[in-house]
Amino acid sequence: MPTGKHRANKRSSGGSYASTISTLVFVCIFMLGVWMLTSNSYASSSKPIAKITIRKIPIDPPAFEDNPGDLPEDAIQPDNGSGTRFDRPTTRSNVTKPQVDKQPHAEKDAEETQNQNVERVPTFGNTTDVEEKKTSKHAYVADDSKTSEMKNEENDISEEEQKKNQNDMQMDASSGKDNEEHDMTEDEQEQTQNDQIQPNEEKPIETETRSENKTKLPIDEVKKTDSTAIAIIAPTKDSKATTSSGTMMIDGSSSGIPMESNESKRKWKTQAGQSDNEKERLSDVAGVAPDYKWELCNVTTGTDFIPCLDNEKAIKKLAGRNHYEHRERHCPEVGPTCLVPIPEGYRSPIPWPHSRDKIWFHNVPHKSLANIKGHQNWVKVTGEFLTFPGGGTQFIHGALHYIDMLQQAVPEIEWGKHTRVVLDVGCGVASFGGYLFDKNTLTMSFAPNDEHESQIQFALERGIPAISAVMGTRRLPFPSNVYDLIHCARCRVPWHKEGGKLLLEVNRLLRPGGYFVWSATPVYRKRGEDAKIWEEMSALTIAMCWELVTITKDELNEVDAAIYRKPESNECYSGRKVQEPPMCKPDDDPNAAWYIPLQACMHNNPIGDIERGSRWPEDWPVRVQTPPYWLTNSQMGIYGKPFPDDFKADYDHWKQIVTKSYMKDLRLNWANVRNVMDMRAVYGGFAAALKDIKLWVMNVGSTSSPDTLPIIFERGLFGIYHDWCESFSTYPRTYDLLHADHLFSMLAKRCKIAPAVVEMDRILRPGGQLIVRDDSNTIMEVEELLKSQHWDILAKMQGILSARKSTWRPDVYAIAS
Repeated sequence: MPTGKHRANKRSSGGSYASTISTLVFVCIFMLGVWMLTSNSYASSSKPIAKITIRKIPIDPPAFEDNPGDLPEDAIQPDNGSGTRFDRPTTRSNVTKPQVDKQPHAEKDAEETQNQNVERVPTFGNTTDVEEKKTSKHAYVADDSKTSEMKNEENDISEEEQKKNQNDMQMDASSGKDNEEHDMTEDEQEQTQNDQIQPNEEKPIETETRSENKTKLPIDEVKKTDSTAIAIIAPTKDSKATTSSGTMMIDGSSSGIPMESNESKRKWKTQAGQSDNEKERLSDVAGVAPDYKWELCNVTTGTDFIPCLDNEKAIKKLAGRNHYEHRERHCPEVGPTCLVPIPEGYRSPIPWPHSRDKIWFHNVPHKSLANIKGHQNWVKVTGEFLTFPGGGTQFIHGALHYIDMLQQAVPEIEWGKHTRVVLDVGCGVASFGGYLFDKNTLTMSFAPNDEHESQIQFALERGIPAISAVMGTRRLPFPSNVYDLIHCARCRVPWHKEGGKLLLEVNRLLRPGGYFVWSATPVYRKRGEDAKIWEEMSALTIAMCWELVTITKDELNEVDAAIYRKPESNECYSGRKVQEPPMCKPDDDPNAAWYIPLQACMHNNPIGDIERGSRWPEDWPVRVQTPPYWLTNSQMGIYGKPFPDDFKADYDHWKQIVTKSYMKDLRLNWANVRNVMDMRAVYGGFAAALKDIKLWVMNVGSTSSPDTLPIIFERGLFGIYHDWCESFSTYPRTYDLLHADHLFSMLAKRCKIAPAVVEMDRILRPGGQLIVRDDSNTIMEVEELLKSQHWDILAKMQGILSARKSTWRPDVYAIAS
């Protein structure tokens, strides 16, 4: 190989040298750029605003169209305002991402915690829709039952803070790549998110938890949720904002009802909090199963099964029966989930008022009472009907004459004005209460489930208010000082025995200045045992400071009635030489009535100007719209306003709901509605709105809710305490319409929903109708249960479900336990 170098070789060597220098310079610049990029990336990753971790929210297929963004405020508010349910464990901490820490290990821990929470968040619906709501603060992720406690916190924020927060809330649609990014590694997610964020893009929205810890969520995380996690976004021109001042009607208008306030409800007592026997409810509340296998109840009572009164196992364990313990409530630990059979030949009830005189025999196919009491005109079998020609043992020739006789004897009774709410003890077939409807007077009738077979079932089939209950060892489930008049016509209650314990229970229930009417043989037969009973009753009533106003005679029915009046003051009590019966202890609350043992004592009458019971209510019908005098502006109402404003807002709300929605849009056949139950009454506004229709409403005061039942009685309406984790004290097929306003979302925190839905099926007659108002998750769960029982869904709207019970029954019986 030649070693000599030519010019060309020299020229080539010089060019190679220049190229090498250029390459080195380029490499240096490249390395500097890499170092700068690396440094910039590290700096960026340390900024929390640029750190976004996308979580994956599992989406289930939608059961039906749902738009919780337009839900009315009262349709997203459960009883205690928390929105937390044991079967759907969703809280704000579940649906918001933990605060991102700057340290890598803290980020990992937070992400693991978030993923654990995400697994518990049930969501439904299409992920491509966005719900929009207008709020007074800023956008946040909330469950479907946004609490009024949170709302109250928001209202405390100044206008400047609101404006500042709203400026930080602007959002845009995200790329919707949750699923791909969820599977990335943490570094890949970080790099992808950094690449996605541009200088002019919107920042992640801020959310706030109950503990006021603020976290940042990417838009994708709130792009679509159902009512379990609602994305509340600043409204656009096309959005339908729901104001905080009212429930949205079906036509889009607002009814003006405020949300319930947690702060106010803490100031109200509950029956559950005062009951010695209140059971700790189940916390193992499972979700809705996709399929239900229903069976018929295999019980000895067949078509007349009342779970809490026919609990044979519990009754067999009773130590004694001398005080009618076997007629009291003995509920199973878990409500039954079997369906009660329908009698063969069952027909739609005869409409009121014709039902007062006759009912279909096959609806209540029992002849024994007609055989026992037919000669007293209680009930007779007449072809395919059961007829009620008289009224009862004390008024076999008709109750109306007897009713008129009582007012003639004491004009101050003044049926339907001064006397509006009556309790009939040992009512038989409830003809007394049935004919008091002609006097514009409501009567709560009750009798035990005893040898007088199905007497309460007859009453309810006739369209007369009644419950199955007994005066035994416990207080009756009513507040104190609420009944204007209490009536006993041959009720077979031993008032004079054991220190007058049972008559003292009447004294607890009777309003000061109210009347007790006793029509029984000791009043007008002065010989033998009757004379002895009259003597003991006279001594007892004198010791109780009752005034014997008069003894009046019903010439037509050939009976007498003694009419007593309860004192309005405490002067007589303190002036007694012998303190028998004794006064109750100061800590004995007369309003506690849920599983409370009877006491042989008397409570002092309320005498303060603003003590409940110290004044007689306004005459009917003025009293129905008059706020109770003892609840003033200083008392916070259930919805967080001063009570008079709360009361008015509730009444206006239900008048509007009933008039605009229930009467027109829910496909209800009101001509067939007579017996109505409001399963979770608050102030009784729903019943008050129906006062001009020929029906009656049983207002149920939930034992776990604020005790507002005295307010309902003060309005001239009536009701009863009850816990819907147990069965109601009524026969099957006795109600035409059930109304459940946010009952089930409240109930789900304490027990399972399925037994409560089965209980509705038990007490509602075939063809009867149901209205449910609740959050969308709860409505969906109830709807699935109803459909599995072959109910007809009549209407389904935002926060409202209307359904009708069919005649379907399963063809197999449950295995007898």
